[in-house]
Amino acid sequence: MKITVKTQGFRELDAALSEFSKATARNVLRRAGIAALEPVADAMKARAPEESGDLIDAIQVGTKLGKRQKRQNRSPSNVEVYVGVADVNGKHVPAGTQQEFGNENHPPQPFARPAWDREATPTLDRLRDSLGAEIDKAADRARRKALKAKG
Repeated sequence: MKITVKTQGFRELDAALSEFSKATARNVLRRAGIAALEPVADAMKARAPEESGDLIDAIQVGTKLGKRQKRQNRSPSNVEVYVGVADVNGKHVPAGTQQEFGNENHPPQPFARPAWDREATPTLDRLRDSLGAEIDKAADRARRKALKAKG
């Protein structure tokens, strides 16, 4: 299934990001992505079955994948932010897959896909707004740093 999304305002943000160093641009993107995905994680937690124990605690937003997930993700980009069931204390939490897709002992109880379906468009809007705010903050920090170096 192919999904098409029309975005606005990202070209200007990309141009503004190109004025920063690679490290600063990467950090700006990372912070904006995490801020934009937090409501998705909250929606997933709200839909997750409460009797599944560690599942709700394992739903997180982050930039790192577990070992198992790294093996499956073959093409990493410069900046990636993930939302979903994360490894807890280095151990995979299988309840996420079992609840989302079901198994031979119980039917599926989807929590991740419905949360994403509801939050996908607002997430892009939040990302745009958050990215703009983070770029402004980074520019202010760079300006202050330049003034401090002069004086």
